[in-house]
Amino acid sequence: MHRLSLHHLTMLDAHPLQLADAAVAGGFDYYGLRVVAPTSADTIVDVAHNPALIRELAARTEATGVGLLDIEAIWLQAGTRIDELLPALEAGYRLGARHALAVGYDNDRARLFDNFCALCEAAARFDMTVGLELITYCPIGTLDSALSLIGESRQPNARILIDTLQVFRSGATVDDIAAIEQRLVEYIQISDGPRLSPASVDERRTEARTARRQPGEGELPLRELLTRLPANLTLAVEAPTLELRGHPFDRQARTIMERMQRFLA
Repeated sequence: MHRLSLHHLTMLDAHPLQLADAAVAGGFDYYGLRVVAPTSADTIVDVAHNPALIRELAARTEATGVGLLDIEAIWLQAGTRIDELLPALEAGYRLGARHALAVGYDNDRARLFDNFCALCEAAARFDMTVGLELITYCPIGTLDSALSLIGESRQPNARILIDTLQVFRSGATVDDIAAIEQRLVEYIQISDGPRLSPASVDERRTEARTARRQPGEGELPLRELLTRLPANLTLAVEAPTLELRGHPFDRQARTIMERMQRFLA
C-alpha cells in the first residue's frame, strides 16, 4: 500500500504550520517542506533559523503522527555554498526528514559534481539521502544526465528523485524508469498532465508551477508506471494547480486526497 505525502509546491502559499495542518486534515501520512529557496528570486518562510517554529512543527508531528518526508529545494548553482545549507539540513533532521531534494542548476559540470558530492557528504551527517531531481529546463534535465551524476559521485546516500511530470516531459518512458536500480528510488513525486509537452521552456515552467493535473486526470502513463514500481512506494503529491488555489488549505488537501484515492482505486 502506498503511503502519501503532501508536497509543499502543491500549496506553496501555505505557511509551514498551515501545510502540516492541511496534511493532517487531508489524511496524508507525510508532508514535504520547502526550507531552502530555490533561487534568489524565491521567498520562503525561514524554518531553518527559527527554533520556535521547528518546535511547533515537531509538536504537531508528535500529536498527529503526520511527519516530514523531505526538505527542498536545494538548487545547486554557481554560487552554492554547502556550509550555508547546514542549518536547513539540521532543521530537516530535527523534524524527522530523511530525504533532501536537489536540482542540478549549474552549467559547469565539474563544479556541479563537486557541490553534489559535498551536499551528499553533509546530508549523511544528518542521516539523510539526497534525491537528485531532473527538470527539463535545468542542466540536469534528462534521466541519463541525472543517473550519470549520481553514479559518478559514488556517494552511498545519493538517490534519484522521480517527478512524474518532469521525467515524462524529458522523453523518458515507463521502461526507462522501471530499469533504474531499485535502491535509488526511495519515493516519487506524482502529478499528471497532457500527453504532449508544452513547446517552450516558459510554458513548461508555468505548467510545472501552476498547471499540473491530479493523478488520473491527465494522460501520462501513471498507472502503468506504478505497476512497475514497488507496491509500497511512497507517493508525494506535487500537483499545484490554479483550480484549487485560494481555497482553504484543509479543503485543498481533502480534495487532493479524494482524487488520489480515486486514482489508486
